[in-house]
Amino acid sequence: MAAPAAKQDGLHDCRDAWARTIEDLAAQDPRIVVVVNDSVGSSKLGGFQKKHADRLINVGIAEQNMVGVSAGLANGGRIPFVSAASCFLTGRALEQVKADVAYANFNVKLVGQSSGVAYGELGPTHHSIEDFAWLRPLNNISIVVPADAWETAEAVKWAASHEGPVYIRLSRMPVPDLEVADRKFEHGKAELVRNGSDVTLIACGTMVHLAAKAAADLEAEGISARVLNMATITPLDEAAIASAARETGAIVTIEEANIHGGLGGAVAEYTASNDPVPVERMGFPGFVPTGSVEWLFDHFGLTAEGIARTARKAIGRKRA
Repeated sequence: MAAPAAKQDGLHDCRDAWARTIEDLAAQDPRIVVVVNDSVGSSKLGGFQKKHADRLINVGIAEQNMVGVSAGLANGGRIPFVSAASCFLTGRALEQVKADVAYANFNVKLVGQSSGVAYGELGPTHHSIEDFAWLRPLNNISIVVPADAWETAEAVKWAASHEGPVYIRLSRMPVPDLEVADRKFEHGKAELVRNGSDVTLIACGTMVHLAAKAAADLEAEGISARVLNMATITPLDEAAIASAARETGAIVTIEEANIHGGLGGAVAEYTASNDPVPVERMGFPGFVPTGSVEWLFDHFGLTAEGIARTARKAIGRKRA
């Protein structure tokens, strides 16, 4: 697959990687179809529509019907990828996701676009920060949150080959490529971005590169921070969390989501029951005000500086 087009300052939009990958996969497998809710443009599916017009189904602004149609396609032997803004895909159609996809265990791939607070200026109705909490209890849906364009492409390819429900969560905010040698996407396994011994930063999606930047800043202060890219939220890599707890003694979770029921909740649940250590959860505590992505990240401390500050707090709790 050709590399996605570069954005400003070497940043990439993960939606470009998704779109190019699904085009390539559809060319190889006639079972693959895409179902959208009048979101061809925002899902970057213009190229797919030109190449595979007979396999793109636009149901209009009817997300519940969209998921139901996809379940029917899966029941008929197709591999449907459902692409829509994640706030509507997981919120408005939650009952259909639960009953028609998860309970029926159909081979449907849900692709949530513009997740987190990517629609910042449109306010809480368009923020998608509760999706982890809604979907994590549906234990047979795998939740994957790619950190960059490369991981997005690998996650989409994995989803196409995996038998069962999948939710892939993408942002519309361009992000840099992670600097990790010999990368290999392993579903259910955390990726070690940086090793460390004083504290572990566990991040997903758009927060991973910020966690890596925070770790570099902490190193200049003599603090050794491990960074884990927890791209798979369900199933969680409990072994990596156990190692982090035992070897570093303090954990900070960072997610572009509500801290209740998301990555932070999952990590805290595991450590509380198995390896109790200080866990600081970074994300959004509830409804988020209207504002640009940059302003919201800064306001809630989701910056390299904010992550480093929280890491120091976690280390202080460990020492206390």
